[in-house]
Formats: sequence, C-alpha cells, structure tokens
Amino acid sequence: MDANHRAVGGDGNAGVHPGDFADALPLAALTCIDPRLNAFFPGVLGLPKEQFIWLRNAGNIITGPTSSTMRSLALASAVKGAKEIAVVGHTDCQVAKTSTMKLLDAFKALGVDRHSLPENLTEFFGLFASERQNVINGVEFVRRSPLIGPKIPVHGLLVDVENGRLDWVVNGYQTLEATATKAELPMGAIDTLDGMKTFAPFQHGEMKFPETKIGEIATSIPPALPVQPQMVETPKAPAAPPPLLPNRKFQLPPVRPGFEVRRTGKK
Repeated sequence: MDANHRAVGGDGNAGVHPGDFADALPLAALTCIDPRLNAFFPGVLGLPKEQFIWLRNAGNIITGPTSSTMRSLALASAVKGAKEIAVVGHTDCQVAKTSTMKLLDAFKALGVDRHSLPENLTEFFGLFASERQNVINGVEFVRRSPLIGPKIPVHGLLVDVENGRLDWVVNGYQTLEATATKAELPMGAIDTLDGMKTFAPFQHGEMKFPETKIGEIATSIPPALPVQPQMVETPKAPAAPPPLLPNRKFQLPPVRPGFEVRRTGKK
C-alpha cells in the first residue's frame, strides 16, 4: 500500500519485492468487470501475474457466504493455494449508479420482460449505492463463509480509476488480530460483547411521536358519567345510661319499745 501511494505520487523508485512476501502469495482478488481496470491489475498491487488470481463479476458483488462467487474464492484458496483474499472496489462504478428502474428499462430494451426477472431485483443483482459499503459487505460475507479458512486475511480495497491509487476499506490483518484477541477473552466477556451487538444504533429521525394534537386528544375523551348521589345513613346516638338512684344512707331499724339491748361478750 505504501509503495502504491509513492508510485502514484511520482516516485519512480517505488516498488514491491514479491520475494519479501512469499508467505502471503498468491493473492486472490475479486474486482469488477469494468474494462478500465484492465490497465491497473496486477501492477497496481505490485504483483507479478503468476502470483495474482483474478476473479471478476459485475460490481465485485458477493450476495452471500455460500454464493457462486464464494465458491470460486474457496476454490482459489483450496486448489490454487491463495494465502490472502482481497475484495477490490473502484470509484465511478456504473453498477452503483444503476437504479431498479434503469435496470428494468435496460432489460426491456434487450427484450426481457418484467415477468421474466426476479421479484426483488436489488437482492438478486446485489445493487448498491456506495462503493465502499459494497466492499465492506463483501468482506463480511467472505469472513463469515464456512468455505474460507479462519486464518486467511480478507482485505477490502478501493482503487481510483483516474490514477490507480489504492486505499484501505478493511484491513484484513487488523481483523484477524481482533478475532484472536476475542478468542482469548473469558466466555462471559464474549457473551457480553456479542449481546451488545443486538442493540441497534440510535438514528436521528427514527423516533416516532404521536401525530394527534393535544386538543384532539381532549375532544376525543368521552364525557364523564354523572355521579349518582349516595345516601349516607347518619349513625344513631348511643342510648342514654339509666339514671342513677339517689344516695341513701344506711339507717338502723327503730328500736321497738320494751326491748332492751344489752352488750355481751367475752374477753
């Protein structure tokens, strides 16, 4: 990458010595079919032709981890011995500028009716609007594919069709290091990190607020039912206690005449 930037900048001595990177060669690269790329590869990577396995399709599109393009990349690794893989997009991609309506018109001009095409054109043809995002998606499919060894670096690059300058989109070496670091983490920490991925990032404009105005809510509330008065029974006063009898002093009965009272007793 450094040699590429120096060469684009006018350094006539910039170059790569493939012998210094023999352990990383050959390289399997997926690029677009745009004929403007013919003049750049494999020289833009500083590789000789015998160390460059070139795969091409319209838009350098990968539609899934087990798609037909993945089959070719897997065979390039297993049969041709590719040590690394690169998904290379380019600027001014015509596929990125093609909408479904334009695609339908183009097929119609070729005599292909709409009913002969898949229902979801975007999904079937892998249409995209961003060259960089298309490269990122492709690298992710390769990395997740069960057909590709887990230790093979998968890079994402973008080449400028005006001058041949390469730029990183995904650094496959850093991705492998991050994967190795994750493998060394305790299982609890890995579960926590993976669980956090389920939370979608907050996007401005996605919050939905009720469209009903406050006045409409007030008028939509039905009137309250009339409250029926309830009869409350007044508690009765407690019964008065019975009147107390008047105080009377204890009086001895009168002594009958002729009756003498004597005191008797023993000491």
